[in-house]
Amino acid sequence: MNAKHLIIIALKMNAVRGQGMTEYIIIVALIAVAAIGVFRYYGNTARSQVAVAAAELGGQASTTARTSATNNGKSAVTEGTVDKKLNTFQEQK
Repeated sequence: MNAKHLIIIALKMNAVRGQGMTEYIIIVALIAVAAIGVFRYYGNTARSQVAVAAAELGGQASTTARTSATNNGKSAVTEGTVDKKLNTFQEQK
């Protein structure tokens, strides 16, 4: 093989590596967007549960955070049973 063929092979290998990195970045971005959506959708319940986990991992008592998580979970269940429609959007608070 001459130098020209080696350069072409090297360029193709770099293109494949770049493609793999681009795909990885896209996947990570999609996971981040999905995580943000989940936290926005489940709101206080998810935040309270994450606070409980963080407190427990930090070696702190998490009784108040656990109570808050339970109350937020109950509120979410109540809110989830409400029939929501576009024509009553302004009334929903």
